[in-house]
Amino acid sequence: MDEFESLSHSRWECKYHIVFIPKYRRKVLYKQLRKHLGEVFHRLAQRKESQILEGHLMSDHVHMLISIPPKYAVSQVVGYIKGKSAIHLARVYGERKRNFGGMHFWARGYFVSTVGRDEATIRAYIQHQEREDQRLEQLNLWR
Repeated sequence: MDEFESLSHSRWECKYHIVFIPKYRRKVLYKQLRKHLGEVFHRLAQRKESQILEGHLMSDHVHMLISIPPKYAVSQVVGYIKGKSAIHLARVYGERKRNFGGMHFWARGYFVSTVGRDEATIRAYIQHQEREDQRLEQLNLWR
């Protein structure tokens, strides 16, 4: 029972695999900013009483395994993280890079999947995704 979280009247374990992309998959801009995004995401998740358990910022998308309390909707937390991180990026880096679409850094929408008992599989997938993408790109060079 130690793996479950507690609220005043409930015990819970709600973990989600979430993937989202920058608008137009701006790889060049995103690659320069992604090293700063990890701590921003963690800070924003904590404000919604959530915890990012695993995450990887790929060259053109974000993977995260996040634990969200049942009192928050997944869409509420993801929208908050995407919205506030876009505002943060525009304020901090907007002076140098003017090709943000206003405050719109992230593309609309996201992918979400419940984790359940496959947590170890999802963690391994997130950790090794970049290496797998590179391997597949190498295979496509020979086509």
